[in-house]
Amino acid sequence: MSAGVRLVLDTNTVVSALLWRGTPHELIAAARTRPVTLFTSSVLLAELEDVLTRRKLMRPVAASGLSPDQLMQRYLRLATVIHPTPIPPTVLTDPDDDHVLACALAAKADYIVSGDRDLLTLKTFREIPIVTAAEAARIVITS
Repeated sequence: MSAGVRLVLDTNTVVSALLWRGTPHELIAAARTRPVTLFTSSVLLAELEDVLTRRKLMRPVAASGLSPDQLMQRYLRLATVIHPTPIPPTVLTDPDDDHVLACALAAKADYIVSGDRDLLTLKTFREIPIVTAAEAARIVITS
C-alpha cells in the first residue's frame, strides 16, 4: 500500500466513527497511522454538522465529551475537503447520496465507504467500489 488508499466516507460512517468505538472508528484511526487519505466536501460536511446536532444524537454526542463543533474539527483534521462537480442524478431513492458519489469521483477515491443500503446496492460507481466499513477496514488494515 505504498501510494495509500483514498477513501470517501458517507455521513453515517463518519457519525459512527466519531461517536462510537467500532469498525468505522478503527477506519478513521487508520487514517492517523497509515497511508490513508479521507476526502469530504462542503455539502457532506454540512450534512455531518446537521446530523451531529440532531436531538436523537444529543446523548451520544454528550457522551463523547465533545461538542458537535469539536467533533467536526476532529474530523476536519483528518479529511481533505474537495470541491466536486455535481453529477447527474444517480441514487434516485436518496438524491443526497449523489453528493457522496460526486465527492468520490472528484477525489479519485479508491473506495466509497458506506452503511447506506441505497449506496451499497450500487456496488460500484464509475469503477469505484462501494464497500462497508468492515470491508474497508480489512483492505486498509491488512494492506
